[in-house]
Amino acid sequence: MSESQQLQQHPLIAHKLSLLRNACVKPKQFRELVTELGILIGYQATANMDLIETKQLESPVASFTGVKIKDTVAIFPIMRAGLGLVEPLLTLIPSARVHHLGLYREH
Repeated sequence: MSESQQLQQHPLIAHKLSLLRNACVKPKQFRELVTELGILIGYQATANMDLIETKQLESPVASFTGVKIKDTVAIFPIMRAGLGLVEPLLTLIPSARVHHLGLYREH
């Protein structure tokens, strides 16, 4: 496995994957599981994103310096299977841009 790949070992991810892979799962439940997995995987995938300070803000308790994600985020769903992960990732990062690549094969 290369350095850019990660094996997801989180117990909730393993549990949801087991449910998803069951041949008896109905389409509605499948879509719900893909959404849940997208949020869990997206949470882990964004753990090391760089942040930058924004401005001083006020909470009910004290003032604090706000932060935001440093870089522009783009989502590239791979084939049809990746399309189900777009909405959960946009839930986590609403400002992300979604790009679609068109590919074809010559037979």
